[in-house]
Amino acid sequence: MASIGSAEDVLRQVDQFWSMLDDLCENDPAAYRKFMETQMKEGAEYSAPPVLDSCLCTEILGPMKELLYINICSWKRVPAPQDPSRPLPVCAGKLETDTDEGQGAYTVMDVALNPAVLQDSKEDKAEVYMMVLSFAQQQLGMTLSQQYTLISSGPKNSPDDLHRRLGFRQCPKVSKQPDTASQTPAALIRQISSLRSEKQDVDTAAQIIRRPAEHKKKDLIQVISTSFVQPQKPEYQLEVKTDTAGVPRSVELTVELPKVCSMSDCQLRISKDDVLLEVEDVYYLLLEFPKTVSEDTASAIFNKKKRRLTVRVDVL
Repeated sequence: MASIGSAEDVLRQVDQFWSMLDDLCENDPAAYRKFMETQMKEGAEYSAPPVLDSCLCTEILGPMKELLYINICSWKRVPAPQDPSRPLPVCAGKLETDTDEGQGAYTVMDVALNPAVLQDSKEDKAEVYMMVLSFAQQQLGMTLSQQYTLISSGPKNSPDDLHRRLGFRQCPKVSKQPDTASQTPAALIRQISSLRSEKQDVDTAAQIIRRPAEHKKKDLIQVISTSFVQPQKPEYQLEVKTDTAGVPRSVELTVELPKVCSMSDCQLRISKDDVLLEVEDVYYLLLEFPKTVSEDTASAIFNKKKRRLTVRVDVL
């Protein structure tokens, strides 16, 4: 019975809202137009894409060394800080790992802040950069160098790359500003709803993190809620197989993947020095081989019954 009453209350409030808009449209067209234009402007702001502000290059020190590029973005969709003593909202995108012939493996991470945060620290962003480094270290679960280089452009930081990792989808462009004075309340509400629906879609794909509410104005940050789950490191066993004379002949990697149903879910990359296994949003494993291997000899078998992946590759 309580749920029925709640539904009736909501319907009554909606009816009151519609009645208010109808009265406002009829009796005070100027106020009605101003109200609607404000609502549509706020909705349009949420449809604006994230914009790259700066890019940091630092180094992951352990368990394996590799470069880390952090793209710091300005995005109106991220809530503005309400109070220096309150947690700071930040939106983090999905991690992306790749390999460059000259520098080896590297990871790219996107962190979006409200434009007001970046504007307030426009003269000196060192505090923001250190806060972002602390967050990155916390999220990756790895040790990062506290030294960084500010670079003009990093790998995989085109607008399309940023939008993809942060979960942004472009709304269809409107050819001209709608005439709010000539439209009915119902038509305008539909337009406002369409502008805000994009915000809801992206919020479910992005990660909201905040720093603890401490006495200091700037402090570390922690995850308070998320719909994007950080990939976990699966259990594995890596061993060198030898012949009867004790000479290393191959390397065998066994990985337990209880959340995987098929080999097609796995992305596997093998080089002469390391192996990278990724299952999107589920598992992430990057290991250095104990011996240099011949990647052309690699083979992989997935046991569906045991949910276990076995990779074998010959030693050079």
